[in-house]
Amino acid sequence: MNLRVALALGTATLTVGALAPAAAASPAGIVWEASCATGYECGHLDVPQSYQDPSAGTVRLAVARLPATDQARKLGTIFYNPGGPGSSGRFAPALTPSVHTRFDIVGFDPRGVGASSKIHCFTDPAQLEVLQRALGTFPLTREAEQQQITDTGTVTDLCEQNAGPLANHLSTGTIARDLDRLRAAFGEPKLRYYGKSYGTYLGETYANLFPGRVGTLALDAVDDPARWATGPGPMSYRLQGYADGPRALQSFSESCGAHCTFDYDAILDRLERGPITVTDTAGRRIAVTYQSAIARIHNYLTDAGAAPELAAFLQALADPASPAPAAAGGPPDIDSLLGGGATLCSDSANPRDPALWWDYARRADRAGRGFGPYDVYKTLPCATWDVTDPGRYTGPWNRPTAPILLLANRQGDLETPYAGAQRTERLLGNARLLSLDTYGHGSRGKSACVDAWLDRYFTTGAVPAPGTVCAPG
Repeated sequence: MNLRVALALGTATLTVGALAPAAAASPAGIVWEASCATGYECGHLDVPQSYQDPSAGTVRLAVARLPATDQARKLGTIFYNPGGPGSSGRFAPALTPSVHTRFDIVGFDPRGVGASSKIHCFTDPAQLEVLQRALGTFPLTREAEQQQITDTGTVTDLCEQNAGPLANHLSTGTIARDLDRLRAAFGEPKLRYYGKSYGTYLGETYANLFPGRVGTLALDAVDDPARWATGPGPMSYRLQGYADGPRALQSFSESCGAHCTFDYDAILDRLERGPITVTDTAGRRIAVTYQSAIARIHNYLTDAGAAPELAAFLQALADPASPAPAAAGGPPDIDSLLGGGATLCSDSANPRDPALWWDYARRADRAGRGFGPYDVYKTLPCATWDVTDPGRYTGPWNRPTAPILLLANRQGDLETPYAGAQRTERLLGNARLLSLDTYGHGSRGKSACVDAWLDRYFTTGAVPAPGTVCAPG
């Protein structure tokens, strides 16, 4: 064994080995519920709405526990967050078979999301029409820009009128304090945690608020916390996920090879002149706009396993006689979506003039055509939504902790770019980056090598040698 690796493994193992297993008793403060999804145990925990003002009342966190399959040899509890902000994390996956065997896995809906206490911005279903126009798209013309600014302002005005005091207590700093309450309620002396995407920012925030309580934190698809919280321009511009778009697309094209005969730039040129009508595999005729095409291409590029669907979609746009894959996904949980928006806008510094987004989007478009404005306009609501949480955390980010494991895909990740993971490895007080040699968003479950390191990390605290790269599959 390489001496440097042996020293790293030995040091990390001693750190985690000092932790006692979690108590087997029922978690203090958790109120268990009679019904739950099969295989899980459901409950809730009430926590302060404001950690700075105890008189502000409480909010409810919905939790669910996936019990370890080998309770006799259980090592403790791992907490889970899937990303977002705004995504439900109550029903956590098994992570890996080995982890599921030796650990209970606890998921929760962060405040503002899912079955936890939420905000409600709309009082009339008709108001949802403006939300559909305002979010999830981007303007191609100055006229469309003005309409999007107007529609977005209408949405944020409704939220300010109707959301109530919870909207000002949804920052990640506050959610990290909730996570610490959950850790204590489940009897864990230190936090074991897996977070993906936004869940990495939650983990980074926790690690710097409570550095002495860090046990093992695996952060998959890494957000750069400094750029998330602070800096010039819109936060969605600073993170630069759009810059990984061309890299991921190039990786896809190389793997697709001779099977892909379309010209990507020619497709976008054609879409800029107007929608292309295609027929999907269910026989439906669909008008694909420039914006909806970019959204679908972006989503396909978040998973290298979706390469066949991406190839079919691009081929259909190049040759409308070819069938397009049917669009996936159902309607979003609007309240959770807006709760996540309040978290994002509470966390991050953003300009207060919505007209500035146009120039930032144009700059981003030069780095990643189409992906730039798609990303940048995600934070337009933060220009006009006045949410401020006294629990917001903005650094420092380098407090000494036990080793933290970072996972990232080095061929491109449009949500959390690889360069951000590299910066974060240097920024945090004690982090090690494990790279997966593919494109897409998230590494767990896409590589036996990555999953084996997750197993090893959670059971012993061991981290890989610097510069370790795993192959997919």
